[in-house]
Amino acid sequence: EATLDLAERRRIRSAIRELQRQELERDEEALASKRFRPERGSHRQDNKENWPRSRHLEEEQQAALATLSRQLEAITDVEELTKLLRAAGEYEERKLIRAAIRKLRAEEIEGEASSPCPGAAT
Repeated sequence: EATLDLAERRRIRSAIRELQRQELERDEEALASKRFRPERGSHRQDNKENWPRSRHLEEEQQAALATLSRQLEAITDVEELTKLLRAAGEYEERKLIRAAIRKLRAEEIEGEASSPCPGAAT
């Protein structure tokens, strides 16, 4: 507001947006590191005998999620994905399905934006 030069205002707004983007990225990284922080303390010691079993279950879950991800790529109907979302019980499954829905909606919006408007004069 202190300057009347439009070019300088644009540079300032651009710098502010960049700082906000960097702050958001730092916040997301901090959240991700907290979310996936390894176990600490005696609880980990108590679970040593269960490690091979839990590792095996984790591998099975990762394989199932990879299969689900491939299946979701083949689905092109948001309603069908929404039905799957309602039926899914696991957090990771729901997360994948929501991402697929967002991707489809973005593609739909992109397709609408790139197609010419009906009734527009050419």
